[in-house]
Amino acid sequence: MPDTTLVKNESIPIGVITEVHGPVVVITCSQLPALRQALYTRMNHETYLFEVHQHLDEQRLRAITLHRSAGLRRGMPIYDTGAPLHVPVSPACLGRLLNFFGEPLDTGDPLTKKEFRNIHARPVPLNEVVGVGQVLETGIKVIDLLCPFVKGGKTGLFGGAGVGKTVLIMEFMQAVARLHKGVSVFAGVGERIREGHELWREIDRAGVLPQTLMVFGQMDESPGVRFRVGLSALTYAEYLRDTLHKEVLFVMDNIFRFVQAGSEVSSLLERMPATVGYQPTLTTEVAEMQDRILSTRQGAITSVQAVYVPADDMTDPAVSTILSHLDTTVILSRTQAGKGIYPAVDPLQSTSKLMDRHTLGSRHYTVAEGVREHLARYRELEDIITMLGIEELSARDRMVVMRARKLQHYLTQPFRTTASHTGIKGVSVSLERTLKDCETFLQGGYDEVPEDRCYMRGTMQEAGQ
Repeated sequence: MPDTTLVKNESIPIGVITEVHGPVVVITCSQLPALRQALYTRMNHETYLFEVHQHLDEQRLRAITLHRSAGLRRGMPIYDTGAPLHVPVSPACLGRLLNFFGEPLDTGDPLTKKEFRNIHARPVPLNEVVGVGQVLETGIKVIDLLCPFVKGGKTGLFGGAGVGKTVLIMEFMQAVARLHKGVSVFAGVGERIREGHELWREIDRAGVLPQTLMVFGQMDESPGVRFRVGLSALTYAEYLRDTLHKEVLFVMDNIFRFVQAGSEVSSLLERMPATVGYQPTLTTEVAEMQDRILSTRQGAITSVQAVYVPADDMTDPAVSTILSHLDTTVILSRTQAGKGIYPAVDPLQSTSKLMDRHTLGSRHYTVAEGVREHLARYRELEDIITMLGIEELSARDRMVVMRARKLQHYLTQPFRTTASHTGIKGVSVSLERTLKDCETFLQGGYDEVPEDRCYMRGTMQEAGQ
C-alpha cells in the first residue's frame, strides 16, 4: 500500500479513469506522471494501486492495476503517490512471508515503515561490483562435481513440469543456511497457493525459516504483480546485502512465469508480439532483473532460478534469453527421472562456465572430466546394448559401461526435504568426499561392488565400502 507521507496532495486528484480493460486502465490527466510512477484510487475503504506503463498522448496514459480489477469504473479519481513502487525494508524481514507490497501473509506484525526502497533501483556501479568467487558447496554430489555453483554467480535449473526443480531449490536453501550461515530470499512468481503453503511449512519444519524471507506473487493475482514480484524480492536481497552485509541466496521459482506475466502485460498494452508470440521487450525485461543480481564488497548475492522449459524445448526464445545470463546450467531430464535417477540432473547437458582447471583446481577438473567421459561413452553404447546385448562389446567398453552405471547410481542422493515422503534419511556429502569416491570408481576400486549398493547413498563408506 502507498505510504501516506509520500502522497503529494490526497485531496486533489491528478486525473480520472476513462477506460477499463481488465487489469489495464486508461487514465486522463491534466499533467502526465512519469513512467513507472505509482498511482492509486480508493473504493470501499480499500486502496487500489496502479503503475504507469504507457503515455498515449498529451493527456492519456495506460496503467496496470496491481490489485483485482472488480469494482473499477470510469470516472474514479486517481491520485499520485509521489513515488515509484517501493517496499518497506527492515532487519525484521527475515523469517517472514510477505506479499509483493511488503505486507505480511503470515500471522506476524507488519514491517515498520521507516525505510523504503524503490523496486526499480539501478544496478550497483561497475566499480563497486565484485566478480564471482569460489565454488559454493551445496552437499549435492552431482551438482558439486559436474556443474558447481559459484559464490556471486547465477544458476538456472531447467526442466519441464514434475522433474524436481522445487525440491532442489529447497535443498539449496537448507544448504546455504546450514553450511554457509547465509540467508535466503525466495521469490514465488505465480506460485499456486497450495505450493506456496507447502513450501513455507517445509522450510519451517527444516528449521531454516529464521534465515529466510519469502515474497509471493500468487497465480490468482494481477499480471502486474506477477511481473514485478521478482523485483520486489530482489530489492529485499539488495537490502540484506548492502545494509546487513549478508551472504544472500536469491531464489526465484519460476522465472518463466515472470516472462509469461510480461507477455500478458505486453498484450494488454497492445504491443505487437515478437518471436513465437513473446513480447518485443523480452530481452530488456530479463536483462533488467538479471543485471541487478550482483555482489559487492558488502556482501554477495548468489542466484538460483528455476526455469520451466515449455514442451522440453531448450530453443524456446524465453529459455534462450534467460540462458545467456547464467554462469551454471543445471538441466533436469525427464529421461533421468524415468530411470529413477534423482536428482534428475542430466550430467552431460548440465554445464558451468567456470568448469576449468584454474577455477576448480586440477584434481576436481580431472575427476569431473573422467566421470563425464564414462557417462558419455555409456550413452553412446546404450542402443548397441539394447539391440545386441552387453556381451557384444569389447572388454574395455564393458568395463566403462559397468563403471558408468555405478557412477550414475552413485550420483543419486536422498534429500532432507523428501525424507518424510520416501522414508529415506536425507544426506549431505562434502565435495572432498565426492571427489575421493569418484576417483576410486574411475580407478576400478569399486568394480566388485553391486550397482544397487551405490544407489541412493551418501558416501561409499555408508554403502559399507
